[in-house]
Amino acid sequence: MDEENEVELLQRYRRDRRILLNYLLSGTLIKKVVMPPGAVSLDDVDLDQVSVDFVLNSVKKGDMLELSEAIRDYHDSTGLPNMNAGSEGEFFLATNPESSGSPPRRAPPVVPFEVPSRITPDITSMPYEAEEEDEPDMTSNMHSVNSVKDRNLTVDDIDDFEDDDDLEELNSHRYSRRSLNDTTDLIVGLPSFATGITDDDLRETAYEILLAAAGASGGLIVPSKEKKKEKKSRLLKKLGRSKSEHVTAQSQQSTGLTGLLETMRIQMEISEAMDIRTRQGLLNAMAGKVGKRMDALLIPLELLSCVSRTEFSDKKAYIRWQKRQLNMLEEGLVNHPVVGFGESGRKASEMRVLLARIEESESFAPSVGELQRIECLRSLREIAIPLAERPARGDLTGEVCHWADGYHLNVRLYEKLLLSIFDVLDEGKLTEEVEEILELLKSTWRILGITETIHHTVYAWVLFRQFVMTREHALLRHAIEQLNKVPMKEERGPQERMHLKSLYCKVENEDGSEELTFIQSYLMPIQKWADKQLADYHLHFSETLAMMENVVSISMVARRLLQEEHGSHVSVTDGDKIESYVSSSIKSAFVRILQDVETMSNATDEHPVALLGEETKKLLKKDATVFMPVLSQWHPQVVVVSASLLHKLYGNKLKPFLNGVEQLTEDVVMVFPAADSFEEYVMDVIESSGGGGETEASMKKLVPYKIETISGTLVLRWVNSQLSRIMGWVERAIQQERWEPVSMQQRHGSSIVEVYRIVEETIDQFFGLKIPMRSGEMNSLFRGVDNAFQVYAKHVVDNLASKEDIIPPVPILTRYRRESGIKAFVKKELNDPRLPDMRKSRDINVLTTATLCVQLNTLYYGISHLNKLEDSIWERWSRKMRNGKSNKRSADDNLKKENFDGSRKDINAAIDRICEFTGTKIIFWDLREPFIENLYRPSVSESRLETLVELLDVELNQLCDIIVEPLRDRIVTSLLQASLDGLIRVLLDGGPSRLFIPSDAKLMEEDLEVLKEFFISGGDGLPRGVVENQVARVRQVIKLQGYETRELIDDLKSASVSDKSKLGADSKTLLRILCHRCDSEASQFLKKQYKIPKSAA
Repeated sequence: MDEENEVELLQRYRRDRRILLNYLLSGTLIKKVVMPPGAVSLDDVDLDQVSVDFVLNSVKKGDMLELSEAIRDYHDSTGLPNMNAGSEGEFFLATNPESSGSPPRRAPPVVPFEVPSRITPDITSMPYEAEEEDEPDMTSNMHSVNSVKDRNLTVDDIDDFEDDDDLEELNSHRYSRRSLNDTTDLIVGLPSFATGITDDDLRETAYEILLAAAGASGGLIVPSKEKKKEKKSRLLKKLGRSKSEHVTAQSQQSTGLTGLLETMRIQMEISEAMDIRTRQGLLNAMAGKVGKRMDALLIPLELLSCVSRTEFSDKKAYIRWQKRQLNMLEEGLVNHPVVGFGESGRKASEMRVLLARIEESESFAPSVGELQRIECLRSLREIAIPLAERPARGDLTGEVCHWADGYHLNVRLYEKLLLSIFDVLDEGKLTEEVEEILELLKSTWRILGITETIHHTVYAWVLFRQFVMTREHALLRHAIEQLNKVPMKEERGPQERMHLKSLYCKVENEDGSEELTFIQSYLMPIQKWADKQLADYHLHFSETLAMMENVVSISMVARRLLQEEHGSHVSVTDGDKIESYVSSSIKSAFVRILQDVETMSNATDEHPVALLGEETKKLLKKDATVFMPVLSQWHPQVVVVSASLLHKLYGNKLKPFLNGVEQLTEDVVMVFPAADSFEEYVMDVIESSGGGGETEASMKKLVPYKIETISGTLVLRWVNSQLSRIMGWVERAIQQERWEPVSMQQRHGSSIVEVYRIVEETIDQFFGLKIPMRSGEMNSLFRGVDNAFQVYAKHVVDNLASKEDIIPPVPILTRYRRESGIKAFVKKELNDPRLPDMRKSRDINVLTTATLCVQLNTLYYGISHLNKLEDSIWERWSRKMRNGKSNKRSADDNLKKENFDGSRKDINAAIDRICEFTGTKIIFWDLREPFIENLYRPSVSESRLETLVELLDVELNQLCDIIVEPLRDRIVTSLLQASLDGLIRVLLDGGPSRLFIPSDAKLMEEDLEVLKEFFISGGDGLPRGVVENQVARVRQVIKLQGYETRELIDDLKSASVSDKSKLGADSKTLLRILCHRCDSEASQFLKKQYKIPKSAA
């Protein structure tokens, strides 16, 4: 039973394996699948014999897959030891056998594509015969800046490598060393081939021509088969060599023509199989042709005759090779002949028929097809040889075979030969054998009809195209050297002039068909590419000035040759061309700046016209300092063209803005300085160009922006609008102020900081105006700022509560009554409507002591910074007057120096008022009950002032903790004054509940001393002199309290008659002392003289 399960599992494994392989081979994961000999489709292939690892490696590398190699790899691996850890015959499935279903229906993932060299296409994309037997020997000496590290490979490691192993190793190293640029804009003006000849076809045919040319000098031999193993070893050594090994490898290379041809084979990526096949075919073609030069052979025809089908591994490779030879015959002899057919036109038609029949023979049975092919080749020889040997360029018949002499084909073939000069490992470098290769290529001139002019032109084109692809600067210099070698018409010989005159073609373009000469076909693309790059040199050459100089050089050389070729009499000088470059590039750069400015404006909130002025100035600065030194070699005054054009372009954008300006807005402040700065720089650039009369003429042509004439009346408008804005900010700052300290160290409110910020911002903006301004605007700004601080101070004190709301009303004067009536009197007094109702206090918004201190600190911050602000303004104004060229004209020597005295006066007054209110609030509101209502009640001895000292100390500490040091004495003095006011209130207007006797004066005097010493605080408080001065008025009242009733009554009578008091007091004070005297005599006097009621009704 177990054996049956194993068999079933094996069958399932094989079935799943075939399904997955079929999925991989049928999809797009593999670049190309080449069937093995005898197979037409996958149905003809036994997938059980295909190596999965080989297929997966091809998928990873993106290579073409040879199924015959995959089958060979499978059979080779069967001889390897079993690597499974379990018993022999153990299999592992990646999926659950029970749940395995159909292959996935989704598309396979995209395989990353490595960009191969443009000059050296991926080797695995060669025609089939390139992989058949031998691979290129990569041991030629080449320049490469990207040599890989030493691989430490030995001959023993690679003796058994097969060709495909070489390819895999080579492909892992031969990906392009650099990112190649697109050359689609650089296409030669030649018509396409009617037969669909590809670049690979041209490359292989070009190599066959090279071999024929070499054979004409006796240098063609068939290489020995013995060197294959040696070649593989050298191939891998080259890929892994270090720089120190590079020189050693050069000395081991073959020398002479044989070695050079081997180098060419590798450079042109021709397989050894094809090389040997071609060499043998050419040698066979020469058999029996005594006195015939090999380069006079009709090469494609001879190869068709001398190379048999058996030399190819499969039929498909042979058919492809044969198709290429037939196409070359048709293109060379029929489609693009060097001379007309004349009477041979009928033969050309017959030739086309024969070529088609040769191609058709491959579809017949081998015996029939081979017979037809031989017959057609015999007939084709009879027709083709006479056509190929028609005289041309004065040659004698038979000396030169003109089958590839038809302009379009021959120059394209010569291009492929010239491409062999580039290093296959670094497309931007020339191989070290470049001189030998170029000398060897001269041997092909006879076959291809190449002249010196054609060679230099095509060679320059090839170098230039390679430069465009790689941006290798040295290639551009080589291209310029080649173009400079192209002789002018008068320097060419008559035979070459006639030959070049006959080389022309018609090319289809957007405007229809255009007839181009050889020079135009190759140089017009160069000219157009250079013109396109230089028409926007700001974009293309911002970092490569040396390259720009050479691009200008090649453009001028190409233009000179094209003008001569065209025969135009229109005089377009180098200077005119440079001006067109500058004009075009400046306009393109300006358009880009416009686009960038829109984006920058949205991101930075700056006005687009201001940003445009700044960016345009940067553009001109870069143009004048970077690009103009290069272009001035062809046009000395080109910087004037650049500056004048930018001035005009920016002026066109600035003019609508200037026309719409009515006041000095933020936009104007941004735009005017930028525009003025740019215009000044334009003038400086033009003046420094040193053009003499031309410079003056250019200056006169400029239309000035007239910034100064427009800005004069706008400054005052701006100042007035900014002052209104400041006032708005002051109002807003006060409304949003919560009167909390900014921090522990900064104990002022945030509103004054905000006011100063907006004032300083306005002043900064004012002095940041790079436009003319007069002293009147300065004085207006000064007065406006001064007024703003006055308004701020007014707003602060406006929020204070009224003193009448926090000081209780003065009780009605009453006189003493007997003790039995006091209780009834007190009850009535508490219900007296003239006393403040405690419920009313809830409706009074009295700021806390901390808030009042923050307000004081804030006002002090405002006044203390005025001096610094004032000095800063005048210093900056003086500096601006000295430095500003426009301000020098409007300077006022009799300028009245404004100041902030108004602000200082109002802020000091506000500080005094808040200090006074704070002291009053603490005594009459916060300490009303213990001080105003309960001090000396019911008697002096029972309620002394010393009981209030602790409460006063708490309030004083709170003040000193918050108030800034410079204001401490002022606020404490206010508290002292309020305390004395409260004490006088108790002594003179304490109400019916307070009754004093003369002996109380001593106690009161002691209390006054306690209060005095409290504020002096042993020298840490207020100065003693200040306290003594404040206490003096209270001491006078206490002194009066010590006099007897009769003395007080007599003094009051005397003061009422003569306004003179012996005791030094006014009548009101004496009257109030008597009202609070606990004495019947005083009560009777008050009743009789002043009708003052008793304390109880």
